[in-house]
Amino acid sequence: MPHLAEIIAVGAELTSGAKLNTNSQWLSTELSDLGIVTGWHTTITDDLAINVAALQLAVERADLVLITGGLIETYFRNRGRPMPERNRIQAYFPKSGTPLPNPVGTAPGVWMSIPRAGRGPCLIGAMPGVPSEMYRMFRHEIVPRLPGRDRVILKARINCFGCGESQAEELLGDLTARDRDPEVGITAHEATITLRIIAHGQTPMECQAKILATEELIRERLGKFVYGVEDEEIEDVVALDLEARGQTIATVETGTAGKLAQRWFETGSASFLSGEVWPASRWEMSQLESLTQAAARTVRAKSGADYALAVSPFPPLPRTLNAAPVEAFVVLAGPAELVTEKVLLSGNPAIHQSRTAKVASDLLRRHLESQGTVAD
Repeated sequence: MPHLAEIIAVGAELTSGAKLNTNSQWLSTELSDLGIVTGWHTTITDDLAINVAALQLAVERADLVLITGGLIETYFRNRGRPMPERNRIQAYFPKSGTPLPNPVGTAPGVWMSIPRAGRGPCLIGAMPGVPSEMYRMFRHEIVPRLPGRDRVILKARINCFGCGESQAEELLGDLTARDRDPEVGITAHEATITLRIIAHGQTPMECQAKILATEELIRERLGKFVYGVEDEEIEDVVALDLEARGQTIATVETGTAGKLAQRWFETGSASFLSGEVWPASRWEMSQLESLTQAAARTVRAKSGADYALAVSPFPPLPRTLNAAPVEAFVVLAGPAELVTEKVLLSGNPAIHQSRTAKVASDLLRRHLESQGTVAD
């Protein structure tokens, strides 16, 4: 299996900024799932000399080169124009290449193996730039041609919340070593840390055994930060726990502008009774903590839920760099407890609402865990 890949996206619409290069992002994720590291993303315009130069460089430094887009005859046909002869050379098919069928489009792909002195060949796969065509060609034509496909690859995801990416890496230690089997990769999205485990082996049982052993080590080292697996969100996990206990929840929020209620609504759980969004004008900013506590109690009593989560307004964010973070509050009101947690708002404002909504749901998750399982 190739170890290091380069992805080349071709198109003037990409280099001009008129269109986002989402193909490279998608391919990187797919390659990661196969245990292949993407070393470079290269974006170039529709120019033959530039294409050749980029390909020559890529062949020297990468084991696998994936190309999407480029000038082909259908580009002109779709625009009702004949293709000029000076561009026709760019649509020629390489003698040493293997055509890749494209049943959902008109542009075929190309598969090639380029010999390199003193080392293994560089594999090249060229695909259309249309995403739907590229997705199918990659999965049905490129992946089966990769060497080492006689081995089994299984993957799993462990989701964590409450620690940063650097803290997670420190706690995991050697588990994230590049040459480890199975490989453990870390990605972060809106304060959720996802650990991607990729195991290679001769049989599914061998791979599964590696994944289970690594998952046990991850849970041992990250402890309370681990909340779920695969596509599970915090609310999904907590909703199942509430259902098992026969308990319910209601929410009230301002700073998160309905994000908390939306996340709970999307669980589809009967444990979620109601969600209220209050305007900032309803709050006295100098008394945020006590008023958030009062809001949680009020909504719990009004809804009849066992638990209520409340999120305060967000104070105005400072406009200067390196300013101290501002404080918001989340509160959990339960049958016999009132738990308050301070949220420091700093860094990227675009994720403040999502991160704070997760903090609120995670507060309930940790509380329920402290109560023990239903069987206990």
